[in-house]
Amino acid sequence: MADQPPHSYGGQAVIEGVMIRGRTHLGLAVRRQDGSIEQYQESLSSIYNGRPRRWPLVRGFLTLLETMILGIKALQLSANMAAIDRTPEEEEKGIPGWVMASTLGVSLVFGIGLFFITPLLIAWALHPVLNSALLSEIVEGVIRLVFLLGYITLISMLPDVKRVFAYHGAEHMTVHAHEAGLPLTLENVRKFGTPHPRCGTAFLLTVVVVSVVVFALLLGPPLEWRIASRILLLPVIAAVSYEIIRFSGAHQNTWFGKMVATPGLWLQKLTTRQPDDDQIEVAIRAMETAIAADSGETVARFIPAT
Repeated sequence: MADQPPHSYGGQAVIEGVMIRGRTHLGLAVRRQDGSIEQYQESLSSIYNGRPRRWPLVRGFLTLLETMILGIKALQLSANMAAIDRTPEEEEKGIPGWVMASTLGVSLVFGIGLFFITPLLIAWALHPVLNSALLSEIVEGVIRLVFLLGYITLISMLPDVKRVFAYHGAEHMTVHAHEAGLPLTLENVRKFGTPHPRCGTAFLLTVVVVSVVVFALLLGPPLEWRIASRILLLPVIAAVSYEIIRFSGAHQNTWFGKMVATPGLWLQKLTTRQPDDDQIEVAIRAMETAIAADSGETVARFIPAT
């Protein structure tokens, strides 16, 4: 472990909790209905940590796949962990594979349909007025961005989503504190803001921009080929977007790094909220769980309510 390069810890907010993705394990901490905190750790599949994870472009696609699979699993686990009245059988029973597969499938169909196919069809309907393949691609990209901003704005009005966004802010603040080398205490975590340059929100924004460039290079094919390209080229767009985010993150003090990071930081004003102390405590426990698991330690499953 000592000769390995530093690992960039990150994660996501879940239902009443936070999931942190470590080097070889994930750590999950959830606030239960009785006020206690339940922690969970799990080793990551070699698919996510093998040699292909170090290959440019391939690692972007693997990261996207991992984010979707682990994200759905973490959300389902957190919903079960937060419940105070679950049975012992429910505690031990894992998430069925068909549930994971169907949830992932529905999410993919919804996301591609709303953010890729629908903007394409609208831009295609406007094509006689635009009378330019390049302009059509730009308009499609603008519509895609408007859909993304509108979707985030609408769901952020829901009370449950507001709490998830607060946990999202707590996760970012905790990652900041860890990256600064500070002990993970409430006071230290409070020193940092909720935006973080490596947030998935920045990735989504980069996908929108990259998609305009990639689709413009197709030089205006027929509609059926355009629809196919929005589906088949999504892994390519994700891979390129990941490399841009990765490069800018490694060069945060350069003009390029700041240029790429700034719009994502602005967008995070919609996807993060200022957390309360209890939410920060949960984020700290999730980070400690992931770090401990990476070191071969097993954490206590429950932390009593204070």
